Amino acid sequence: MSASRRSGTTDELGPDEPERDGGPEGPGGSDLLAALLDGMDAALCAFDADGVLTHWNREAERILGWTAAEAVGRHGLAGWAVRSADAEEVEGRLMSAMQAPGRQVNEFALLTKDGGRVLVRTQSAAVRGPDGKPAGVYCAFSEVHAQIDLERSIALSEALFEDASWGVVLVDADLRPAVVNAHAARALGTGRTSVLGRPLGELLAQGVEELEAALTHVLAEGAPPAPAEIWVSVRTPEGHLRRCWRSGFLRLASPLTEEPVPLGVGWLFQDVTEAKQLEQEASLLRFRAQQLHRAARAAAECEDPRDAATVHLDFALAGFADHALVDRVVGGSLNDTDGAQAVAVRLVRVAATPTGAPGPSLLSGAAGLPVRYGEGHPALQCVERVGSVRASIGVAPPEQAREWARARQWPQDAVHALCAVLRSRGRTLGVVTFLRGAGRSQFERSDSIYAEDVAVRIAAALDLAGATGEK
Repeated sequence: MSASRRSGTTDELGPDEPERDGGPEGPGGSDLLAALLDGMDAALCAFDADGVLTHWNREAERILGWTAAEAVGRHGLAGWAVRSADAEEVEGRLMSAMQAPGRQVNEFALLTKDGGRVLVRTQSAAVRGPDGKPAGVYCAFSEVHAQIDLERSIALSEALFEDASWGVVLVDADLRPAVVNAHAARALGTGRTSVLGRPLGELLAQGVEELEAALTHVLAEGAPPAPAEIWVSVRTPEGHLRRCWRSGFLRLASPLTEEPVPLGVGWLFQDVTEAKQLEQEASLLRFRAQQLHRAARAAAECEDPRDAATVHLDFALAGFADHALVDRVVGGSLNDTDGAQAVAVRLVRVAATPTGAPGPSLLSGAAGLPVRYGEGHPALQCVERVGSVRASIGVAPPEQAREWARARQWPQDAVHALCAVLRSRGRTLGVVTFLRGAGRSQFERSDSIYAEDVAVRIAAALDLAGATGEK
């Protein structure tokens, strides 16, 4: 028999009924048991009370390579199916099933005939003799690599969708979220179920085209070699929230078909907005410091101090503003002892960037005529307060924005302004005004600091021009 060998113990492990007519080669008795064991998908073996192997079916032979003739009759598994160092523990746990109720589940590494190792999961239980006493142990075992891989995949999926500290979204072939983890739902400003099946355009105000292009590429070509940083604006009840997400993509295909059937794209992202903003701010500070250094070197080559002032103005404009104006206090300067109530501030335009065409700043104001600034003008406020002043019309229709700029004697495309006071040796010399057009962001506090640095250099040049008698 391929699955067992006749012995007294074998008869005890078989069915309790006597063999039917037809003899040992007929359809009953141990031959029937052998046929049943060989037809099962699980590997089966059995031991008598002394630990001698009595049964070994074909699935056990397939997994480990040992035939029934080679296996049945051996005492234990040591030295052939289990490493000698592990045999005592393995056999002890298997044989302990004789004294334990129910089934015992264990995992062992068994040896194949060719010397390989196979991780198996065993289920063992006691076999009772006619007198009800333990007569041996049967053991069913199977390879657990596939099962463990499946369990690990399920555990990984559950962890990603429950505990991951980055966003995980399964996007279907129609580019709509099918599964969303808790972190992604919070990042999108919605619930895990309310986001399902909705177009990405309903969730994001900006960045949708770039994201959908990336998802479409992954569906067609596969995952990109490196993560991509995508800037988006998330729709929230408080307004649009600008975020930068470092995103990775995986094309998902069904493992149950011969030809890959696309299931969608796994999209994993991490919010790196703060890091990117810090990086951008650091880069901006480096650039501005370099511009100030270049301006100082170029201004040192100017014979006319007024030319040095316009050089500083031109270098400061790069990436900072669209226009710039320099106005000087009529009469030269205001001392710190001069009160704003006692002296009416009047300003003369001495330099400005050309409007309508790019080019270097031009000197002006030869006639000495004051600029017609109305009461409360930001430039006048800047001089009176001896500090920076920011002004903006915000979001407004084009005609209203042009009228706002004209009323302040600024180029008609200006919508944001920043005025910095020009001071040198304790005296207020004037004001420099930086202007940005539509499509640019408003001036911020960090911009005021930079403008004040530029103003110090322009004021030093204008003060030198006054000291040398330049008009």
